[in-house]
Amino acid sequence: MSFISIIVPVYGNAASLPDLLTRFQALACRNPADQFEFVFVDDGSKDDSFAVLQTLAPTDARIRVLKLSRNFGANPAVLAGLDQARGDVVAAIAADLQDPPELIHEMVALWRQGRKVVLAARADRDDPWLTIMLADLFYALFRRFAIKTMPKRGFDFFLIDRQIVTLIKNSQENNVYLMGLILWLGFDPAVVYYQRQARLRKYGRSMWTFTKKFKYFIDSFVAFSYFPIRASSLIGVSLSVLGMLYAILIIVLRLIANIEIQGWSSLIVVVLVVSGVQMLMIGILGEYTWRNLDETRKRPRFVIDRIIEHTADQTDPAGQVQSATGTKSAVEAPSDADAH
Repeated sequence: MSFISIIVPVYGNAASLPDLLTRFQALACRNPADQFEFVFVDDGSKDDSFAVLQTLAPTDARIRVLKLSRNFGANPAVLAGLDQARGDVVAAIAADLQDPPELIHEMVALWRQGRKVVLAARADRDDPWLTIMLADLFYALFRRFAIKTMPKRGFDFFLIDRQIVTLIKNSQENNVYLMGLILWLGFDPAVVYYQRQARLRKYGRSMWTFTKKFKYFIDSFVAFSYFPIRASSLIGVSLSVLGMLYAILIIVLRLIANIEIQGWSSLIVVVLVVSGVQMLMIGILGEYTWRNLDETRKRPRFVIDRIIEHTADQTDPAGQVQSATGTKSAVEAPSDADAH
């Protein structure tokens, strides 16, 4: 018998949670020899997600609910789940039902064959064309300049062994790109491909805004690639060489050929272009410097406000077993703990 933990970061997913739990329960029935726990991490949702989770928790003793003190993001939410998960193997899946929970059955089978990392990668996705194009561009760049083992269309749905969970918890990065970290650890991943479904209208709209996507893009490259700062150096050297050649040309034309050099407009264009490039380089250096500063602060990656779980079994007069639900608080501090 294996103990399987399933982590679900929750942010604005009140409508999909009951259906998601139903599919988890069906998955558990399909694997009767295994023990399951369903760890829902409410990442500061603004809707009724936490209220729905409070309603669902007493209906199934396998449910554990972590409420974060505010919105920390999807990666810290998953890290909070990993910190609290008790399983021999841990899966993480989004709450919007665009990824099929039933795939966990196949992923667990691969884990039993000895694979410590199993990725559910998108073979295709039913999303708007612009979303698909930008996502494919991001993963192409990440494969080229950061981690070459990243699946072509990426992944957010994965299953990892307890050993991998421990390694991730012991990592002290604050601005962690979890998918990159899993691949960086170096274990040969098994990959299961699937068709990512479109988000059903009844489950609401995605909370994955452009601002969050942009931060995700920057965090990914800064964490695992020196390419941006190396490119800045190359651009700086190139502009310096071009500027020196242009200066030599002007001197030669003025002193030897006695040609008056005119061109106020071209001079202003050069100044504007060079100034823009300089600001870009300063911005890139600032991103690396900021993350270095953030790491030295040793602030918690997440703060757990409450944990709701079944803490004790009680027997009623009729002899039926009832589960009492308890709450507790926790703070994850990366400096002294075994740390969406």
